[in-house]
Amino acid sequence: MSKFEWVLRGRCHKFGDDVPHAGGIVPAHFVTARETDPEVLKPHLFEEIRSGFSTRCRPGDIVVAGKRFGMGPKVPGYIAMRALGLGLVCESMPVQAYRAALGEGLPVLAPNPGILDLCEDGDLLEVDFATGLFVNQTRGTSFGLAPMPAILRDLVARGGTAGWLSHWWQHEGDPASA
Repeated sequence: MSKFEWVLRGRCHKFGDDVPHAGGIVPAHFVTARETDPEVLKPHLFEEIRSGFSTRCRPGDIVVAGKRFGMGPKVPGYIAMRALGLGLVCESMPVQAYRAALGEGLPVLAPNPGILDLCEDGDLLEVDFATGLFVNQTRGTSFGLAPMPAILRDLVARGGTAGWLSHWWQHEGDPASA
């Protein structure tokens, strides 16, 4: 397994409450078409609510969102976020959305009530997803958030569910032969 970078440093991209997956994170037609190609999805990330987002973000940037982020058990937006090298910190997200994001290998810190009060769009952030340290370098402040649990870090470090299962299969063998 390659070394996963748990500390992301980049600009804050702040979103409010109730950002849906379909029609918010990515256009709905990518969800209904079940698109999974990162190269197809990346240019369309947040395009319906923040035009040109994919051209302004850089690897290491952090999406900071409010309550109920990514409603729905969809994955195309998380595929695009991971492919762009982004991280996600939000006040809350439905369990299906959380599971989908982790399953695609996206580093996520949730739930974090009040996170929107700690930063503004464009602030320079440093977030350690392994320890939960959230540093707003623009404001000169730092906060301790709940870190990702070790078992979920292992899942994300292996690229999500498919990578984790591939590793398990290679090391544990065929469960039918046990």
